[in-house]
Amino acid sequence: MRRLILRNSQSPGDIVMLTAAVRDLHRTYPGDFITDVRTPCPDLWRTNPYIRRLSEQAPAVEIIDCHYPLIHESNQGPWHFLHGFIDFLNRKLSLAIRPTAFRGDIHLSMDEKDRALLPAPLASGGMPYWIVVAGGKTDFTIKWWSPDRYQRVVDHFRDRLIFVQVGESGHVHPALHGVIDLRGRTSLRDLVRVVYHAAGVLTPVSLLMHLAAAVDYPLGDAGSRPCVVVAGGREPPSWEAYATHQFLHTVGMLPCCSSGGCWKSRTRPLGDGATQDASGSLCVDVVGDLPRCMDMIRPEHVIERIEWYLEGATVRPRQRAPHVISANAFPDTARPLVPVFRRAWSFEARP
Repeated sequence: MRRLILRNSQSPGDIVMLTAAVRDLHRTYPGDFITDVRTPCPDLWRTNPYIRRLSEQAPAVEIIDCHYPLIHESNQGPWHFLHGFIDFLNRKLSLAIRPTAFRGDIHLSMDEKDRALLPAPLASGGMPYWIVVAGGKTDFTIKWWSPDRYQRVVDHFRDRLIFVQVGESGHVHPALHGVIDLRGRTSLRDLVRVVYHAAGVLTPVSLLMHLAAAVDYPLGDAGSRPCVVVAGGREPPSWEAYATHQFLHTVGMLPCCSSGGCWKSRTRPLGDGATQDASGSLCVDVVGDLPRCMDMIRPEHVIERIEWYLEGATVRPRQRAPHVISANAFPDTARPLVPVFRRAWSFEARP
């Protein structure tokens, strides 16, 4: 059996794609490999059945720095991000791995699937919720949509849906009102658990989009977890979109993304010395504070897609339609509702 240690130091969304490659390696070549990983996100590998601890000093261990150069062909070929690491490993190891599932591979223990261990009020059964991501990292501000537009979506569903806002500390996630505020209050593993119980996800192209597909959906009779992605024109949908998601993009609609994603980084320079401020990395068509491709996506477009999911839910067998939240669930004040956290969670509540 070949012993592999796969290394990658990229962001969590990239690591979700690597989990898929490890799964597909073992499914294609069962019993032929022992695999371990070195990534910044050990929480994404917890309880993974394909990972065994290997020492880098052990004999016959192959250490591989994993990349996905296939992304450079994403505007020309029919490839999805899931093919990226697989293609790299195939070339590096002379293999013929094939994707076996259209999703990443995140595993939870039975204890982690216990909804009672979620922070109140999420722990209550009969309170389905959607996750919302209203910001992102400063390296790719071109992915950001307007917080005011996210707020209009939240307000539209105020009497029907509960929204849980998430976001990593150190990134930019403007506060929304009338939501449960978990920004900066979850570990990555906590976030996986919140996704597991979520009825849906609203996000730009981000980690949450990949988790929406990769994390099991407990409402199994309903199929895949609903997810609406505000994507614009940066990435070709063939590279990023999942079959069951509503991926709102403008590729093919504007000169700057007429034949594929523009792959630009920022809307405007931030003056922080980062390479993303280089002129070749900046959006070429800005409207106000948004790239034109993101400005073209209106709150009404997002609302319509969520309504489609809710309408479809009413005809699915044995699914609880996620619109049972009382109008009194949130105050009309400007401050979000702050949940009471359980000790099982690895964070502390902020004042």
